[in-house]
Amino acid sequence: VQLQASGGGLVQTGGSLRLSCAASSHTFSRGTMGWFRQAPGKEREFVAADGRGTYYADSVKGRFTISRDGAKNTIYLQMNSLRPEDTAVYYCAADDRSFSVRSHFYQADRYYYWGQGTLVTVSS
Repeated sequence: VQLQASGGGLVQTGGSLRLSCAASSHTFSRGTMGWFRQAPGKEREFVAADGRGTYYADSVKGRFTISRDGAKNTIYLQMNSLRPEDTAVYYCAADDRSFSVRSHFYQADRYYYWGQGTLVTVSS
């Protein structure tokens, strides 16, 4: 199973980007898919997830939107009103399980499959 993330790049403050993550050789139609990010010198943190509903980190709520195209086995992260503090490597993650506990969506170690990451840089 491969998760291929794309769509990162350099954008100015206030700009937008859309990240994509395509899963090959496997379907997660009944599972959980999400995004995490890791800034330089910081730990990996939760960004958003799609499972039994959608879930967002407080820092991105209202600015980022996660969506899923089941037919393409792909998830997207639409990022608007970007800020310099959003600069990070963004990773997509997936798991065959549909998490039943809300807190599990936010925990990186709950996800079994990981993509390679795509760099987002927001200039001030």
